[in-house]
Amino acid sequence: MEDIKLQKYAADCGLMSRRAAEKEIEAGNFEVNGVTARLGMRIDPKNDAVTYKGKPLNPVSSRKLYIILYKPKGVVTTMSDEKGRKSVADIVDVGTRVYPVGRLDLNSEGLLLMTNDGELANAVAHPSGEIKKVYTVTLKGKVENEELDRLRATRELDGEKIAPVGVELVTRSETSSVVKFTLSEGKNREIRRICEHVGVTVTKLKRISLGPLRLGEMKSGEYRELTASELKALKNAVTTDKKAGKTK
Repeated sequence: MEDIKLQKYAADCGLMSRRAAEKEIEAGNFEVNGVTARLGMRIDPKNDAVTYKGKPLNPVSSRKLYIILYKPKGVVTTMSDEKGRKSVADIVDVGTRVYPVGRLDLNSEGLLLMTNDGELANAVAHPSGEIKKVYTVTLKGKVENEELDRLRATRELDGEKIAPVGVELVTRSETSSVVKFTLSEGKNREIRRICEHVGVTVTKLKRISLGPLRLGEMKSGEYRELTASELKALKNAVTTDKKAGKTK
C-alpha cells in the first residue's frame, strides 16, 4: 500500500473527516511511531503505528456502512460524553463504529446520518457541499406573517454572515405554529439563534431530511441502513454540488 497523508488515513478509519483530522494534527493529538505528527505527514498504513490521544488508530472494517438514525431529544451527537449523558453511539450498534455526520443539538431530534466512510462524511458535512437540510420547527404562539418575513430576512447572527434560509409556514393556531426551515449551511444552532434573534420561542425542532434522505415514518430511536437507491442519490447529490461549486 502506498504512503498516504495522515488526515486521509484518519478519515479512512472512520475517525473523523480530513478537515477535522488536520485540526487535531495541528493540536498535537496524533502520534506516528511514538512521535507527535505534523500536518502534511505521510504514513505507511501497514507498518506505521498511529495513535490519536494515546489510543491506537486502526482501519475499520472494509465494508462501508451508512446509517440513518432518528436521534431522540436528550441524546448528544457525539461518540461519548464526559458528563455521562446518553450519546448516539449508545443507540447505534452495527458491529463496527460509525460516526455522526454533522450535529443535532441535545434538545433537537430527527434524521442523523452515521457512517464509517470518512470521505463521504466530509463531503456531506462541508458547507460548500450545499446539501439541503430541512427541519420542522414548532414555535410558541401564533407566528405572524411579519415575523416569518423577519426570519427569512435574517442574514447575520452575532456578527457572522449566514446564507439565506428557507422559511415556510405549515400550520398555526393561537397557541403554536409549525414552520419548515431549509438550510444550506447549517451553522451551530442556526435555527434556534435565528428564532432568538427574531424573538420567537422554539418548543420542538426536528430534522426531517438531509439532501435526498428522508426520515419518513421512522420512530424516535430507530435506525437502519441506507438503501442502495438512497446511497446512490446521496453520492450523486454530493458530486453534483461539487461540480456546481466549481462553476460558480
